[in-house]
Amino acid sequence: MRMSRALKGGLFKGVLFLSLLVGFLTLVVLLVDVFNDGLPFLDRTLLTSPPSGDPDIAGARPAILATIYIGALLLAFVVPIGVATAIYLEEYANKTRWYNRLLEINIQNLAAVPSIVYGILGLAFLVRGIGLGRVLLAGAMILTLLVLPTVIIAAREAIRAVPDSIRQGGYALGATQWQVVSRQVLPAAIPGIATGSILALSRGIGETAPLILIGAVTYISFDPTILGPFTALPIQIYSFLRLPQAEFKLLAAASIIVLLAILLTLNAFAIFIRNRYRRSW
Repeated sequence: MRMSRALKGGLFKGVLFLSLLVGFLTLVVLLVDVFNDGLPFLDRTLLTSPPSGDPDIAGARPAILATIYIGALLLAFVVPIGVATAIYLEEYANKTRWYNRLLEINIQNLAAVPSIVYGILGLAFLVRGIGLGRVLLAGAMILTLLVLPTVIIAAREAIRAVPDSIRQGGYALGATQWQVVSRQVLPAAIPGIATGSILALSRGIGETAPLILIGAVTYISFDPTILGPFTALPIQIYSFLRLPQAEFKLLAAASIIVLLAILLTLNAFAIFIRNRYRRSW
């Protein structure tokens, strides 16, 4: 006897809820374990001291600073390029031209490329190809390539969501296309663009594989510079976990809390911008 449609739908919904429950409980267990181990070690020493072979004085200051620098460079690189590309594709590009169609296909495909491939690309063309070296700037540039497709797609969706009547009203008043885009379309799309950019930045900050491939070292005892050697919080966490002393495992948990705090702060800021400037059409 065949199952009814309602029964099949109920079973499918039950499987979905079960999968959600398993994932949520796993996340809760991991967070409880990390906070239980890491909170006692989340102190001034961790935030202001460099790494050390002595767990009592070891910290993650260079990694925290490098992560902040990478985030700032990502915003400086990704937002202008991503928004400009989205504006071109949505407002100016001729959809029938082959190069515009090729550009759109490449953007969609690049969004699904594994991060390790971007690391190989950065090693071949940035570190060795143009001789930039294993510096923080190279890491920020390769992470820019990693998150750029996401920013472009998010910005395009935000621009596309602006009603066409806004554009037509501007043209009816005698405004040029650039005036309509810069003074009407772009301000209306800012919440979606900002949200997509900050979420993409969160992804870039948490990446490890590309940074390892382009030469981010596991031990840095000095504050990083843009054109100097660097590490990052994910790599510092990995470095702590490799050491044999149990105290370093607890320092790794504390470093995870710091990284989570940075990511959650960025996500909260994205939610605030979306809710603060969201418009209903």
